[in-house]
Amino acid sequence: MINPARCTGCGWCVGVCPPHVLSLHTAGGRKTSTLDDAAGCTGCALCAVRCPFDAIAMRRQVAPPASPPQRN
Repeated sequence: MINPARCTGCGWCVGVCPPHVLSLHTAGGRKTSTLDDAAGCTGCALCAVRCPFDAIAMRRQVAPPASPPQRN
């Protein structure tokens, strides 16, 4: 999760993201980091570690339960 109030748009997180799922976007004359592809995020947390403003917090998502096999 990226906190837009803390993000300065410096781009450090974008530069260290191995799967390249982060990018910088400008809105209202302000640049902020955005997670463009949540499914592509590997959860490595390099972005959160590199952010000098503590604007990124990693959140674990629970996978939906697998559906039981269907019988014919």
